[in-house]
Amino acid sequence: MTSSDKPDHAADTTDTAAPTGVAALDWAAASADPQYRAAIVDLLGALAYGELAAFERLADDAKLAPTLEDKAELAKMASAEFHHFERLRDRLAEVGEEPTVAMEPFVAAYEGFHKQTAPSDWLEGLVKAYVGDSIASDFYREVAVRLDSDTRALVLSVLDDTGHGGFAVEKVRAAIDADPRVGGRLALWARRLMGEALSQSQRVVADRDALSTMLVGGVADGFDLAEVGRMFSRITEAHTKRMAALGLAA
Repeated sequence: MTSSDKPDHAADTTDTAAPTGVAALDWAAASADPQYRAAIVDLLGALAYGELAAFERLADDAKLAPTLEDKAELAKMASAEFHHFERLRDRLAEVGEEPTVAMEPFVAAYEGFHKQTAPSDWLEGLVKAYVGDSIASDFYREVAVRLDSDTRALVLSVLDDTGHGGFAVEKVRAAIDADPRVGGRLALWARRLMGEALSQSQRVVADRDALSTMLVGGVADGFDLAEVGRMFSRITEAHTKRMAALGLAA
């Protein structure tokens, strides 16, 4: 994802115990459960399309960049996102799944989110990538600790920050310093992004039976309902810290 910085690692879980259950297995052993396999195919499909969409968005954002230096920086980040997409696409093919088929169920949700949150300028684009992608990254990190070791390693590696987080903070803070009125507009924008991102995520999970069952504890070592609430509290806390890093009120 483009902006997976986690201020103070706010969205990290605190459990440092050795993995148990499915988390202690590799893919070969864990995928013997067909429902778990279906959930992971969904997860990788969603991530793969997210990375492809991030690549496209960063390429578009580069067109709005005010300087050649900024354009080059965004182009470099877009390239990193595409390499993440390639790793996920190749993994899906490696486990015998057609990547485009795995991604297709998530196209409408991603496109709906991007249509509802089209930025009007360069700064809104930066905030969108920093806030929106970070929320998604926090969610996937929360889920990753309960996955088999092979899938967990892949998911965490493609969530590595591509540099967009620090870049966005620097540019947005400079803009607010130059014109403090910008801060109010961007704060409202970020709150809207938070709401849209959570709504779309919930719709996606609700529409995919295997994925939703895994997340609420029906497959492998999923969350119980109380833990789902705590997970979203951690994600919200991380969002608040990112807003502060941007110089915006949550």
